[in-house]
Amino acid sequence: MSPIKILLAIFLLNLYSSLAYKDYKNYKIYDIMAENVEQLEMLQEIVKLRKNFDFLHVAKQPNSLSKVLIPPNLEQDLCIVLHRYALNYTLLVEDVAEVINKEREENSPESPPTYPLNVFERYYRHEEINENMEYLAKLYPSRVFVKTFGWTYEHRPLKIISITNGDGRKNKNIIFIDAAMHAREWITPSMALFIMNELSVNYQTHEKLLQDFDWIIMPMVNADGYEYSHEENRYWRKTRRPSDLSLDCYGTDPNRNFGYQWGLTEGASADPCDDTYFGEKAFSEPETQVVRDIMISYADRMKWYLSLHSYGNYILLPYGHTDDLPENYFDMMDVADAGALAIIMSTNNIYTYGNTYSVMYPTSGDSADYAIGFLNIPIAMAIEMPAGGFSGFDPPVRQIEDIVEETWIGIRAMAEVVVDKY
Repeated sequence: MSPIKILLAIFLLNLYSSLAYKDYKNYKIYDIMAENVEQLEMLQEIVKLRKNFDFLHVAKQPNSLSKVLIPPNLEQDLCIVLHRYALNYTLLVEDVAEVINKEREENSPESPPTYPLNVFERYYRHEEINENMEYLAKLYPSRVFVKTFGWTYEHRPLKIISITNGDGRKNKNIIFIDAAMHAREWITPSMALFIMNELSVNYQTHEKLLQDFDWIIMPMVNADGYEYSHEENRYWRKTRRPSDLSLDCYGTDPNRNFGYQWGLTEGASADPCDDTYFGEKAFSEPETQVVRDIMISYADRMKWYLSLHSYGNYILLPYGHTDDLPENYFDMMDVADAGALAIIMSTNNIYTYGNTYSVMYPTSGDSADYAIGFLNIPIAMAIEMPAGGFSGFDPPVRQIEDIVEETWIGIRAMAEVVVDKY
């Protein structure tokens, strides 16, 4: 190809990328305050009825902030509704495009990455994270192993990394951690990267955690959605498989697609266009099938399943579909209590923990409920990492270190309790 044709191809590619990327020009973010229980109930009704308002976060308690992302054509509608119900609101971001453009500039690499990846340097892409796993396996061949467990809808490899102490003892107990169930939660694969680097590179510091347990980490469940959030739509949440029920709607919420109490409309949606769409059937998504298969493969040895999410300072225990409690709920509370206590002692940051249905909001068909309710894994939970940036989902690179290190304090403390219990 001639130099002129090459330059033309690059120009057209850049032009296409700039046109394809949803820039959120003149979108706004509002903070909303419900000052009492009645106002909170009104706000929750607005969330249910006005699905064209993108609520990034809905407070569970009065006098806590909720956040909504609103396009310019719906801003007046939002203000009218909030005014009607006497809900106080504050404009937080005048133009979301400015926030996204700054983030894209900050996250653009100036040079190829070096391995092992520096978690605090930027948000890495799916391929780079996979390369990091392969690098660690080559660097520590007796302790670190990588396996491709399946593929996404767009045929991206979904890999797990197993980290051991290298003594060769088989059939040890398992701790399984996954991340990036929701595409826009970029901080969660950063957390997974930090854990895998910490346990392999700094192995001596964590010998006790690896003495009788192997750790399995899946840093990227929803790889298609994650890449889409980098390339086209920063606040995309779901997978990317086209809906069989709607030509205009793509994707399923993977954390509503697991085969335990799947399909309940309290805490999930039957509408393919909704962010919490539960899919045509349980495990309709290749990504959730992979997580299911990992869990089933190691179910007899898995003692702790932890799913990394963002945001909200929660440690969420089953169940999400009901306020009924699993039989081993108080064992799980012991684990969560250790994590929350370790964090508050270190950083003064407070985490709320307990039954998901009661402390946050209803969910159905989520991965932790499946782990407990169907596979009888003793300890299963999700952690909602701290908010960052303006939306809560967009911590700037400078905040990665604080958020990740704080979360690791909690995860390590919880792991110590799991190791002692089992």
